[in-house]
Amino acid sequence: MSSVIAATRFSVLDRSRVREGHTAPEALRDTVDLAREAERLGYHRFWVAEHHGVPGVAGSAPTVLAAAVAGATRTIRVGTGGVMLPNHRPLVVAEQFGVLASLFPDRIDMGLGRSVGFTDGVRKALGRDKGDAEDFAGQLDELLGWFAGTSPTGVRARPSEGLTVPPFVLAMGEGADIAARAGLPMVIGDLRDRERMRRGVDRYRERFRPSAWAEEPYVVISGTVAVADTSERARRLLVPEAWSMAYSRTHGAFPPLPPAERVESLAMSAKERGFYEAGLAGQLAGTAEEVRRELEAVLKDTGAREVLVTTSTHDREALLDSYRRLAALAGLDDGATRR
Repeated sequence: MSSVIAATRFSVLDRSRVREGHTAPEALRDTVDLAREAERLGYHRFWVAEHHGVPGVAGSAPTVLAAAVAGATRTIRVGTGGVMLPNHRPLVVAEQFGVLASLFPDRIDMGLGRSVGFTDGVRKALGRDKGDAEDFAGQLDELLGWFAGTSPTGVRARPSEGLTVPPFVLAMGEGADIAARAGLPMVIGDLRDRERMRRGVDRYRERFRPSAWAEEPYVVISGTVAVADTSERARRLLVPEAWSMAYSRTHGAFPPLPPAERVESLAMSAKERGFYEAGLAGQLAGTAEEVRRELEAVLKDTGAREVLVTTSTHDREALLDSYRRLAALAGLDDGATRR
């Protein structure tokens, strides 16, 4: 194993993707089961996501799901990737993470994003609009102030005040600048556009200001990593997600993940086929040796300290096998010291 991989933390973000032929409650239980397996394999953290009104995603309440994951595990760090701060009042978010951190000391992470609802209807239901994302930096500052006890309102966040819950910024667009100015660790994706990712990382490092939360830049790169015994089997892991993304881009709805064999028999329009092929391209997918080479290259290029793996597919056994193979190639069995 290369020294760069040996020095890297590996973590999991599961989006509780609904699969054709299965229910949303099953998807949530699958997430908890995957967290147990990720802990057994030696992954550093396990994060869950926030989506509203999306047929193909069951994870709508990340702090609730994080509590279930933390309760079902013992040592792995648990958090969100992320809570979409413009959808919530910062005080409520602080209170939720304060409760989590009180119940599960030294295990909770607070991953925060600036996206608002997927559609106009969802944004209306949330009482938000696209413009709410523009004040993410201010919302972030207010949120961190509740933990520090510096709110000008005179209100105290209970039980959050005085607790240390590590914050991370999900960097999309100007997120890298916000993370740098706030002096916070940054999570950046996706692996398909390496040049854009590298520019974001460089920008973050150049503008980083040390803070009480982080003395130096900390970069987490995020994306799909699929490992199998053959390159073709690894590629087939990508097929359900690539098709669902292509369908959402052409039909405006993000559907449950179909089996790969059904996707491969579908007729697609030229536009849909283009999105589908783009979804398959550039991912870290292949045999253990192929993925090892790709990982070494992207880690050397970005200087990232951690990889957050976000793979979703219909075949759960193949997904678990991929995570096992990745853990083996990353040497996670002897990686307890990385924690």
